[in-house]
Amino acid sequence: MARGERSEEAWAWYEAVYEAIQEIPRGKVTSYGHIARLVGKRRHPYITQVGVCLRHLPSPSTDGSKKSARWHSGNVPWQRVINAKGGISPRGPSGAARQAAVLQAEDVEVVQNAMGEWTINLGKYGWFPDVLPSEAGLVESSSDEEEEAAAYHT
Repeated sequence: MARGERSEEAWAWYEAVYEAIQEIPRGKVTSYGHIARLVGKRRHPYITQVGVCLRHLPSPSTDGSKKSARWHSGNVPWQRVINAKGGISPRGPSGAARQAAVLQAEDVEVVQNAMGEWTINLGKYGWFPDVLPSEAGLVESSSDEEEEAAAYHT
């Protein structure tokens, strides 16, 4: 994804989504909606847009003479994002089965029901922090600064 192909706002959105997804630990999954919430967008259109970001995630370059895009399926763990019900969203003839296989390789138990739908137990494998781990220190330090400022002004 070249910077010139999208507006600065769209570029910033893709960056935020991909960075958030990189923080999902191996062996855990989260929902499209939770990623949207972690990057500060709670409404429905943004939840859908997380899926759009993943759909546009390119594969890493296999041509040694070409540099891979900054974000690609080799460095963004796309497989760890599923729907809010714990299901793998269908996409094409074998997309859900491929995602299930990649998750199983990470020791996530994925079950296929009688309807052919792939599901994950969110109680066991779900990852739903209030803030991204990379931002946890920032949130704590801003609270400390606010407390110090409040104490100074009292």
